Amino acid sequence: MFRNIGWPELVLIAIVVLLLFGGRKIPEIMRSLGSGIKEFKKGMHEGEEEKPVPQVKTGSEKPSDQKPQ
Repeated sequence: MFRNIGWPELVLIAIVVLLLFGGRKIPEIMRSLGSGIKEFKKGMHEGEEEKPVPQVKTGSEKPSDQKPQ
């Protein structure tokens, strides 16, 4: 879908964004977008560190629902 975007299309998109948001608002938008991406990457990194450790059952454990004989 976006494989054929060239320089003329990018310039047109930049002009439309400039007209919609104005020159003063664009740096704020880019700054908040950058901080959002940074937080997202930080959350992804923290999620990788907190992977659950698989629990291995041993044969010596007794099931809790059975009565001892």
